[in-house]
Amino acid sequence: MPPLLIYAGPLVVILAVFTLLAAIKILRQYERAVVFTLGKFEAVKGPGLVLLIPFIQEMVRVDLRIQVVEIPTQDVISRDNVSMKVDAVLYFNVADPERAVIRVQDYLPATNMLAQTTLRAVLGQHELDEMLSERKKLSADVQAILDTQTETWGIKVSNVEIRTVELTDNMVRAIAKQAEAERDRRAKIIHAQAEFQASQTLVDAAQILSSIPAAMQLRYLQTLTEIGAEQNSTIIFPMPIDIIKPFLDLREQAAKPVRTNGVDHASPPEAVSPAALS
Repeated sequence: MPPLLIYAGPLVVILAVFTLLAAIKILRQYERAVVFTLGKFEAVKGPGLVLLIPFIQEMVRVDLRIQVVEIPTQDVISRDNVSMKVDAVLYFNVADPERAVIRVQDYLPATNMLAQTTLRAVLGQHELDEMLSERKKLSADVQAILDTQTETWGIKVSNVEIRTVELTDNMVRAIAKQAEAERDRRAKIIHAQAEFQASQTLVDAAQILSSIPAAMQLRYLQTLTEIGAEQNSTIIFPMPIDIIKPFLDLREQAAKPVRTNGVDHASPPEAVSPAALS
């Protein structure tokens, strides 16, 4: 047997195996194949078994699962000229495998770079307080802009989460002072409101007690009871209010103005005669 025939048999077998491997492709459920025939787009196939014509057709695998990309830390200057560092997380997936392969060279770094520039542009239009308090709204704005721009690439941006807003030490101290001043302001307002309500309640209580003499007497006795319950050395001589009332009335009469020659004059308390007190 000629030596050429001896080596031809194994070569044919190896060539047949490589041909079968090039012609038969198996795709998973989350994969799609963008098939090209002589460099021209043919179709999107998969999942499962895909048959190709060797040396004439080729395919590009595309993963349809949601991909998570960390946006590197970006230096951002807010609208009120505050410097900060911001990073975020981007969630997207391939919605149209044909456009993702044909219209952009590599959709993964392209989407990542576009997310970085969009993040800086959107955050630069807002002030620091808005970035700290409305982070969800800003994330939604970035996601909407990215989704609109990547739609032509066949990419669907599902979510953007602003993860960290890092401030300088000076800004952190300034924000802490501002928060402390705000808490002090609220505490003073609450204390003033409590004093106002307490004074209103005391006025109402005084009006009720003055309208009913018996209520004042009961309050007087209750105060004596509270003082007597404590362990102290205070000596109290209870005196009925009825005994003091005539003296209070005389004092009020003495304080009333005395009319002389058509002119009112306030009579001093010492002008009251001792006989009036008897």
